[in-house]
Amino acid sequence: MKLARVNTCLLVAIILVCGYIILMPIVPMVSFWIAGRGGTRLQTLTARLHIPAARVSSVPADNRLIVPSMLLDTPINEGTSAATLRNGTWRRPLTSTPDKGGNTVIVAHRFTYADPRGTFYYLNKVAVGDEIGIFWHRKRYVYKVANVATVPANQVSVEAATQAAQLTLYTCTPLWLPKDRLVVTAKLEKS
Repeated sequence: MKLARVNTCLLVAIILVCGYIILMPIVPMVSFWIAGRGGTRLQTLTARLHIPAARVSSVPADNRLIVPSMLLDTPINEGTSAATLRNGTWRRPLTSTPDKGGNTVIVAHRFTYADPRGTFYYLNKVAVGDEIGIFWHRKRYVYKVANVATVPANQVSVEAATQAAQLTLYTCTPLWLPKDRLVVTAKLEKS
């Protein structure tokens, strides 16, 4: 009798763990669909990219990345190790910053079981022509997406320095078997 209860408890635990593993990658897709239905979040984020220059100083003091098509408004973290990724977006060391021109590279996790809706979970929603904004030291930089591509994980040229001001965002892809990188490249439109 006791052994039957233990077996039942183990079976329930196995079912719960398997359910979590199967459902967690799907839950963020449903939440994005719900959040995007009204369109108000998209409108709010797009409006933030175009606030009058006189009001830019009223935005939060931290450096921020805004991607309306991803419904994303998040701080940009600085650090020298990959552990910084646990905090969200990470501006890669040794790459440029928006105020210096060149290639500013920002990376983030797409999915982890600890944080199913990783910061760049919806990076695949970004399309050529979309706008991306960065508030860097209380100055606004607006970029227009020029290219979206999937590259092998060992293609480090996406972080190479450039003459023109550019923003590069990347994360692991595909969601279920992250062996490549999804890379979004955007050119500076206005600062």
